[in-house]
Amino acid sequence: MRHRGAFWFWVFVGPFAAGLALFTYVPLLWSVGLSFFDAHNTVTPTDFVGLDNYTAMLKDGAFTGSLRTFLVFTAFIVPVTFALSLALALMVNRVRRAQAFFRSVFFLPAACSYVVAALIWKMSIFNGVRFGLANTVLGWFGTDPVAWLSTTHPPWYWLVIVTVRLWLQAGFYMILFLAGLQRIDPVLYEAAAVDGARPGWTVLRHITLPQLRATSVAVVLLLVINAFQAFDEFYNLLSDARGYPPYARPPLVYLYYTALGQGQNLGLGSAGAVILALIIAIVTVGQARWLKLGKSAEE
Repeated sequence: MRHRGAFWFWVFVGPFAAGLALFTYVPLLWSVGLSFFDAHNTVTPTDFVGLDNYTAMLKDGAFTGSLRTFLVFTAFIVPVTFALSLALALMVNRVRRAQAFFRSVFFLPAACSYVVAALIWKMSIFNGVRFGLANTVLGWFGTDPVAWLSTTHPPWYWLVIVTVRLWLQAGFYMILFLAGLQRIDPVLYEAAAVDGARPGWTVLRHITLPQLRATSVAVVLLLVINAFQAFDEFYNLLSDARGYPPYARPPLVYLYYTALGQGQNLGLGSAGAVILALIIAIVTVGQARWLKLGKSAEE
C-alpha cells in the first residue's frame, strides 16, 4: 500500500518536479557557472576568468546606478502600496453587503498582464501628446501638455511607473490584509468598546495593526522583492525604437541589455544576476530578522 501511494505521488508530482528542475534550477546553476567565464555570444565558454566579471560589475557605474534606481522605486512603491492595500482591506472588511463583489473588483487588476497595463498607461493615459487622458484633463485647466515619460526635470516618469505598479498589485496585497483582518478575534474589539476605546485610530493602532504584524511583515518582504524584480513596466513604458533611455534603468533592465544587447556578454550579465540575487537574499533575511518574522504579536 505504501509503494502504491509513492507511485501515485510521483505520477502527479513527477512532471511538475521535472519541469521545475529543467526550466528553473538547471538554468540558475548554468547562469552561476557562466558568471566565472568570459562568455561573449556563447553559453558554452571555455575561458575561465574567476571573479573578474564580478569585479567589473561592481565597478560599473551603470550597474550601481541601476541599484540606486531600485532604491528610489522602492522608496515610492513600498509604503504607498502598503498603505493603499491596507486601506482597501479595512474598507472592504467593513462592508456588509456585496463584499465579494468589491473584493473581486479591487483584485481584478492583479490578473492583468504587466505588459498590457504598461502599454495602456503609455498609449492612453500618460501619452506625451495632448490626446492622452492625463494631458486632456490638464488641458481643461489651461495647462500645456506634459511629456510624461521623457521629462526628467521634474522626473514625471516616476508618476507613470509608480501608478501602473500600484494599480496592478494593490488588490493582491489587499487580499492578504483582508485574510489577516478576518482572523482577528471579534472579542478583542468588543473588549475595547467596553473599555471605552473609540472606533478609529485608537482601535486601529492598539488592536488591528498589532494583530496584523505577521501579515504586514510578509507584505513588506514581498513588496521589496517584487521591486527588485521590476522589469516589464519599466521596459515597456520607457523603451522605444531608439532603445532605452539612460535614466530610470532598474537592475533587470540593465542586465537584459548587458546579456542580450549588442555585446551579448552572458558572463557579465550572469555575474550581475548573481549579485542581484545575493542582495535580494541579504535584504530579505535582514528584514525578516529586523521585523521579527514568525514571532507572535505577544512576544
